[in-house]
Amino acid sequence: MADQTNEQRAVFNQTRRSFLSLGVTTADTPLARLVGLLGKRKLRTDEGLWVVPSHGIHTVGMIVPIDVIYLDERQRVIHLIEHLGPFRVGPVRLDCASVLELPVRTIYASQTQLHDDLLICSYAEIEHCWRTLQTL
Repeated sequence: MADQTNEQRAVFNQTRRSFLSLGVTTADTPLARLVGLLGKRKLRTDEGLWVVPSHGIHTVGMIVPIDVIYLDERQRVIHLIEHLGPFRVGPVRLDCASVLELPVRTIYASQTQLHDDLLICSYAEIEHCWRTLQTL
């Protein structure tokens, strides 16, 4: 769940058992959603943005391409866009609750697909989440 602390979060694909990122920042205020990744010249492989709430995103004003993952309220993947270039507009999905903006090739490297279940948690929650995953 998003919160106002803006702490780093890990994103784990429970279906594929792969990490997408260990450094996603939450954009859950109007200002944070407006600014997004503007001004970034490059995204590190462990960097990204979780836009909450969101029905879609754009890359107007950005200079780097990104991978985009649309999630429903249960953090299940409902739409994927690999390599969305600068000055583009992604589709609006009314069934979308949040969107992950990640470095290019993240979707490919993690083998993320439609209907995969993602887990987005703070560093403090990682150990608990990992123990929960081990019992599944």
